[in-house]
Amino acid sequence: MMPYPRTKPLFPDRDDAPRSAPAHYLIAHSDGGARGNPGPAGYGVVIQDESGKTVAHLSEYLGHQTNNFAEYQGLIAALEYAIQHGPKALKLISDSELLVRQIKGIYKVKNAVLQDLHGRAKELIAQLDWFQIGHALREHNRDADRLANEAMDKGMGRVARAPSPASADGGRELLGAQTSRDFPTELEGLVRNGVVELTNGHLPEGTRVQVRARK
Repeated sequence: MMPYPRTKPLFPDRDDAPRSAPAHYLIAHSDGGARGNPGPAGYGVVIQDESGKTVAHLSEYLGHQTNNFAEYQGLIAALEYAIQHGPKALKLISDSELLVRQIKGIYKVKNAVLQDLHGRAKELIAQLDWFQIGHALREHNRDADRLANEAMDKGMGRVARAPSPASADGGRELLGAQTSRDFPTELEGLVRNGVVELTNGHLPEGTRVQVRARK
């Protein structure tokens, strides 16, 4: 039994768009996840041109959210990138079958939060000249999965993996901006009421530390 009822497709790809891919378009491999679902969440997107050359990495820590929320945020990030940078033609590949079927209109969106994100995605898709979306197994979406996990690591104060070569511009985390938050490796503080209060910086929540006392 299918978990969601079928409904009339809203835009299987884009009904007003040509079925064949244009000469120039972007390919986005997108993934989102949450540790605990809900829990610390993030997404990762690898943007390529039609030849398969990587042009940008997008990632963002989303705080305490669900897996499906993160999947939608990855889709929206890819759509916004295509609109802002062009060409306005995008093929999105996600390992979330639910997301793909909801965007195609096969499944209804019952969750109120996801309905808002679904509506935002539809608005962005309408601004593109061509759009397709498809499902891929997680093992075929490893780079996007890695970026999503790096975003979650960073948000949880964990040390990220080595950065990728630089590219693209600011805004969300892009290619070349995949390092952990910068903070001093040595901090000073005072103990008040049994609690160490830092005096020259701050650390992300959950950061493990070692304390060396001195007079």
